[in-house]
Amino acid sequence: MQEEAKANLMESTTLRVGINLGNILLVTGTGLNGDPEGVAPDMAAELARRLGVKVSYVTYATPGEVADAASRDEWDVGLIAIEPKRAEVIGFCDAYCEIEATYLVPAGSTFQTMNDVDQPGVRIAVSDRAAYDLYLSRTLKHAELHRAQGLPGAFDLFVSEKLDALAGLVPALKENATKLPGSRVLEGRYTSVQQAIGTRPQCKALNAFANRFIADAKKSGLVARLIDKHGVGGKLQVAR
Repeated sequence: MQEEAKANLMESTTLRVGINLGNILLVTGTGLNGDPEGVAPDMAAELARRLGVKVSYVTYATPGEVADAASRDEWDVGLIAIEPKRAEVIGFCDAYCEIEATYLVPAGSTFQTMNDVDQPGVRIAVSDRAAYDLYLSRTLKHAELHRAQGLPGAFDLFVSEKLDALAGLVPALKENATKLPGSRVLEGRYTSVQQAIGTRPQCKALNAFANRFIADAKKSGLVARLIDKHGVGGKLQVAR
């Protein structure tokens, strides 16, 4: 299977990896050589090692940009969240980790549950084309989404426009709450964002190889060790 998977690579000796720099839980820093560091880059590096090739990172500011790059053949594998809209152009493997998503609400808000937020006239700030933006776009019945570029942009929009809620990943929202006195993160979740390795749809052998790698990485404890190594325990969970 290894040789068949390598035959799917655009460069026979290198695995080109699309990385979303906007997820601060999966990319936690930058090495001296400029390469991204974190759970996602380490997963990609180990996949490359098992393939017997070098790893080369192609970085993007947002997950939407990673997804767009699939149709331009800019990477062999991309590490972003599984999402039906993205699956139209990306062949996703099983998830290797997951992050819960909920809302941050301002001081004085009466919202207590997820259902409280989805009401007529409610305005929600969200990071444009994040997995939870795409999820909420499908599932919200009444509330309106107001989009901004990236997590910092969504937080700034939430504050400056005095919106009713900020949608996001629980760890990031808890950090945002420390900057906004009286705000609070709602208990529960509206979805759990599952992070995965995706390939170009035509790369069946590479997809199968990556899927077997993910299964082994979860079973062997590799994913759990990487979560601990990069200090994101309690924020990321190994995908079930």
